[in-house]
Amino acid sequence: MSTTESGAEVSRRRAWLMAARPQTLPAAAAPVVVGVGLALRDGVFAPLPAVAALVGAALIQVGTNFANDYYDAVKGADTEDREGFTRVTAGGLIEPASVKRAMWLTFAAAILGGVYLVWVGGLPILVIGLLSVASGVAYTGGPYPLGYHGLGDLFVFLFFGVIAVTGTYYVQAAAELGVAFATLVPRPELVPLAALVASLPVAALSTNILVVNNVRDREEDATTGKRTLAVRFGYGVARGEFVGLLGLAYTIPIVFAVETGDLATLLPLVTLPLAASVARTVLTETAGEALNPTLESTGRLLAAFAALFAVGLAV
Repeated sequence: MSTTESGAEVSRRRAWLMAARPQTLPAAAAPVVVGVGLALRDGVFAPLPAVAALVGAALIQVGTNFANDYYDAVKGADTEDREGFTRVTAGGLIEPASVKRAMWLTFAAAILGGVYLVWVGGLPILVIGLLSVASGVAYTGGPYPLGYHGLGDLFVFLFFGVIAVTGTYYVQAAAELGVAFATLVPRPELVPLAALVASLPVAALSTNILVVNNVRDREEDATTGKRTLAVRFGYGVARGEFVGLLGLAYTIPIVFAVETGDLATLLPLVTLPLAASVARTVLTETAGEALNPTLESTGRLLAAFAALFAVGLAV
């Protein structure tokens, strides 16, 4: 058994669950769900590549969580003043070497599972997979950690939004329509413009999870040298980013409805009350007591939006 600062005992299994942070898995599943919905609409749905994409995304998410836990601890970014959820490395719940080893094993599993997707999708998936793993490590590790230099938002927007959705669509379309392994630039029908546009709400809401995290941690990050956008430019800019990304997310279903005449793509708009509630808290609060539940609510918003958007696209 391990002991937290509050004196409560935490089992080894519970500590590993805390390190894996399963509450972040909506950010991994959402782009796959939207990619499947669009593939169903276009008649290129392929179940095995879709499942493989989901497993790979989940493993990369968990591996990134392990990496963040380990590197933030060894870099001194997680202090006793942290208002977020417990980090197991900094809290002494799991040995740093064990967390680092779990990180590499999880990324290795993602790469191993990705072999099938590379066989289906060829060179583009190989490049995307290796870049995703490298970025998961580089988010808080390496000589130039992205999250410490204000690049975390861009990383999440691209890899957990744009690339994840378009990549999910691509492997399904490649399985159905065929692709030459060595072709680096896919044919337009394998990555249509609609896939790129459909990725933007997922990218925006996934990034907003990070924005809430950075607003909550701004004061601690400023003292530990973690130069997030909230630290660099202040609460006002971070909150403006949050609202702007919300606006982008809710504009895209309307764009699809106008372009296709299909009102089913407006289904995600039923989540607007939850979005408004989350935005109210982000615009007025800075303490972990208020923003920790909001962080989880933003994850639920992403999951609900993605599911409804996928249904709207599919029908």
